[in-house]
Amino acid sequence: MPAKERILTSTTKVRFQDCDPFNHLNNLKYIEYFINAREDQLLDYYDLDIYEYAKQNTEAWVVAANKIAYLRSAVQMEKVLIESQLIDYSNRSLQVEMRMWDQARSQLKSLMWINFAYIDIKTTRPVRHPDNMMDLFTEIHAPVEQKSFDERCIFFRRQK
Repeated sequence: MPAKERILTSTTKVRFQDCDPFNHLNNLKYIEYFINAREDQLLDYYDLDIYEYAKQNTEAWVVAANKIAYLRSAVQMEKVLIESQLIDYSNRSLQVEMRMWDQARSQLKSLMWINFAYIDIKTTRPVRHPDNMMDLFTEIHAPVEQKSFDERCIFFRRQK
């Protein structure tokens, strides 16, 4: 069986209704674009439908925290490339890095770190990931060298 991809990619178009009066993607919408892309990527790359998983297992991942940096504007009708990767995990949580680039992947538009807590849906309390999920996380884990979000932002700003 071939190794699973560790950096997942997809493209989307910045829509008119998601923009501010200056035709820039609204700050709040970046988070929606990132979450939607990750959901689609999990399904496309790992055949993991997180909603079906939640129905079958009564456990799910919820956003516990996020950090986001807006580096360059994404503009109306622009096609953007969104990358995501699992940069850290534990038996009860995940940390995913997401990057939004221009279509040529030459300008980083935004960087986001999202922390997901794994919970029992009925009790809303944290629970341990099952062994099969821990095996998947071990296989797809793609850590980054920088240990803090601020360090990671500085790394990308120096790449210009």
